[in-house]
Amino acid sequence: MSSGGSRLEPLVIAAIVTTLLSWASAFIVIRGSGADFSAGGLALGRMLVGSAALGVLCVGKRWIRPTRREVLMILAFGALWFGAYNVLLGLAEQTLDAGTTALIVGIGPILIALGGGLILREGISRWLVIGTSVAFAGVVLIGISNGVRGFHLLVGVVAAVLAALTYAAGVLFQKPVLRRLPVSEVTFLGALAGAAVCLPFAGPLISDVATAPIASTLGVVYLGVVPTAIAFTTWGYALSRMPAGQLGVTTYLVPPLVILAGLVVFQEVPTVTAIIGGVLCLVGVGLSRRRPSLS
Repeated sequence: MSSGGSRLEPLVIAAIVTTLLSWASAFIVIRGSGADFSAGGLALGRMLVGSAALGVLCVGKRWIRPTRREVLMILAFGALWFGAYNVLLGLAEQTLDAGTTALIVGIGPILIALGGGLILREGISRWLVIGTSVAFAGVVLIGISNGVRGFHLLVGVVAAVLAALTYAAGVLFQKPVLRRLPVSEVTFLGALAGAAVCLPFAGPLISDVATAPIASTLGVVYLGVVPTAIAFTTWGYALSRMPAGQLGVTTYLVPPLVILAGLVVFQEVPTVTAIIGGVLCLVGVGLSRRRPSLS
């Protein structure tokens, strides 16, 4: 349901479904290709392919000249979500399984809702505060469950938390510019900014491509085309038509999809403690979306 109580348009629903399935698959492909690519090289390769694909999608589309403020917000959106997020996500999945990473990144909707309330003035309810507390308790539990198994796993948890933060911040910078600028334009320019941020990893990318098997290289191409070019376009379309907090909460469906796919593809499954922590994260997200009953 939309914020005004009316039903979402079929195209918006289709955009949300496409986005969620594409992003869920990204965790699996990153886990697979990450064995042969460095986190930075993987992020740069993804963004180079994604920028090219988005450029193609922009052909023939309406283009509006952004203001200076809009340019700065697009640069921030691209640097944070397309750039930093992808590097941090790749770093997290070099140590954590895909499902655990997805569970931690799944706190993003709460961070978006908090930011939407504070920055975009979408409101902060008592349930949002309660949900945030429960979700972060879940993250702490995941961190403890992995930390006792090795410091490198704790580093992965920290990287995943930072990825969630950059993802949420990117959404909050993206949302305001979509009020006036076309989705395709904002996404393309953001992707270029993300690619520019990742350029310091050009050396590792070249080395990785020279030694990686073809399947891993094709995985990088897939990441650029589907979870980046296509999914970010459908996400932007939905974000321009509904509140950031409301759209962000739909991503709570991604972790269960990733856990199932990780079990099938890699025979990996998070630890029992991590799953309990992940459930707390999802419960927290659910609580954060509750609304006070009307008397």
